[in-house]
Amino acid sequence: MVSRISPGSAKEMAELLASCSASGSTIQTGGAFSKNRLGAPSLPSDVVISTAKLDKVLQYEPKDLTISVEAGMPWSRFTALLAENGQMVPLDPPFSSSASVGGAIVSNICGPRRRWFGSARDVVIGMRYATLEGRLVDSGGMVVKNVAGLDTGKLMIGSYGTLGVAVSVNFKLSPVAPATRTFVFHSTALKAVLDKRDSILASPLQPWAIDLLNPQAAALAGEEGWVLAIQAGGSPRMVERYSTELAGSRPLEGASEERFWTAIREFAPSFLSAKPDGSIARVSCTLSALGPLVEHCPVPVVARAGNGVCYACFGDSQGARHWLESVTVRGARGVIEFHSMDDGGSTDYWPSPGADLDVMKRIKQMLDPKHLLNRGRLHGRI
Repeated sequence: MVSRISPGSAKEMAELLASCSASGSTIQTGGAFSKNRLGAPSLPSDVVISTAKLDKVLQYEPKDLTISVEAGMPWSRFTALLAENGQMVPLDPPFSSSASVGGAIVSNICGPRRRWFGSARDVVIGMRYATLEGRLVDSGGMVVKNVAGLDTGKLMIGSYGTLGVAVSVNFKLSPVAPATRTFVFHSTALKAVLDKRDSILASPLQPWAIDLLNPQAAALAGEEGWVLAIQAGGSPRMVERYSTELAGSRPLEGASEERFWTAIREFAPSFLSAKPDGSIARVSCTLSALGPLVEHCPVPVVARAGNGVCYACFGDSQGARHWLESVTVRGARGVIEFHSMDDGGSTDYWPSPGADLDVMKRIKQMLDPKHLLNRGRLHGRI
């Protein structure tokens, strides 16, 4: 019988991990477990540990644009708290309504505004995590420019809980912009929207987000044709300049803009909810290779057109794997980011891991030599 435990403090978490390690108990960890289909299916475990009770604000300095919160705090409550002070952490992770802060960070998932604001590694300035030795390790701090020592907390970002358990996270904050506006372009031809993207990238404009939807994805989002969406944020005067420069687009503001980007941010969760057997492949490519990659993809694709990250939504894991193998041969790199519910783990979720995998395995061996934590979760490789 699997034991399910939710420690009430960081100390209890560390003690529990040490106890599991001493007994050789395998462990599945998570926050709200909203992203159980992210990565590969975890192998069966003896103990399931949740950070749900670790949900407090530890330190908040609005004037310093920093905050420290426990990892189990719901992401929705976290962002609502910041919004009260006109501040944000602009990661736009999917599953925002159900995810925990720690889950969003250790999975290293973000959304459309990554082009301008960066990923989790760009906004996390410190972390406390519990190890299988029963230690609580503090990394970084509450200062934005902190250069003291090795920031080992960065190892936890994107580790899928395979190295330790994040118990609290420190963030640098951004002020909410006085104005935002989104500009939507439609075309029956991919070349037309890519030409528009290229002209924007070559201009002085610096939009927050540049997303591309193929016709299949556009239809699911209530749009049509090839769609290019650009979000601008800043002063009202700056936003007005975008209106002049991007004439011919459909502008969105207020509630309609929020609905649009919520649909884009939650595209993967919505697809997976409708397709229990579905899988989503994430591929990174050069900007010049983006066009051929999305043009020949037979399923809905949402792409970060300003940085070359594409999300292709397949009805089954086999189709995702075959497509991933075909684009890997052409120089792109990718993983099956979300697996189907009926996938027993036989799929190759990460067909071309590269030389980095050896380094990752050595780090795993140092921090979890018995391989107890979230076994197999990191795309079936760790």
